[in-house]
Amino acid sequence: MDKGMSNLLQWSIENSANAQPQQQQSQSQTREPSNLSQDALRALMGGPSDADLMKESMTVILHPEAELSAKLVAFDNFEQLIEQLDNANNMEPLGLWQPLMSQLDSKTPEMRKMAAWCVGTAVQNNEKCQQHLLKIGGVTKVAELAVSDTDGAARRKAVYALSSSVRNFQPAMNEAMKTLPKNVTGPDHVNATDMDVIDAIMSKLRDE
Repeated sequence: MDKGMSNLLQWSIENSANAQPQQQQSQSQTREPSNLSQDALRALMGGPSDADLMKESMTVILHPEAELSAKLVAFDNFEQLIEQLDNANNMEPLGLWQPLMSQLDSKTPEMRKMAAWCVGTAVQNNEKCQQHLLKIGGVTKVAELAVSDTDGAARRKAVYALSSSVRNFQPAMNEAMKTLPKNVTGPDHVNATDMDVIDAIMSKLRDE
């Protein structure tokens, strides 16, 4: 059972009508469900889960008739949702990585920028998502955009995505080295745990 739903069940039991009257009278008020996740609270109230909200956001992002402003709002909502580790890890089972990555090829710079931003947020300090991004060829893609995107804002977000994908994850760093120019990385092997070297590489990419 999901941890949030388990907490919800526990809270429901503790505050059910079957509790002893004496116990209820000894409490000044019903215990607040402070240990419940947002998903569990929404389930209690009958609202959509984070997974539902993530899928709804992606639906707007992909909709051919949606206005750009609506797509950008949906992207912003999606990015905020995947700041939570569990939501970022849910992207794979929900099938959201492929549609997200497709937006890195959008003809609209703002869409490429937001897609790169979301990639960077999902993989930041998250080895599971770093592994998946590498598996689907995403490290190479964001490295290419970090070097060659013609829009400055989109390129800088691609640098952010690249930076998040390689830190403390050597396989991604090795893959990125195949794409990044030697005048940026230097000729030598780059250790994924060397934050000073990685910071210097990303600074050069941002300033290109």
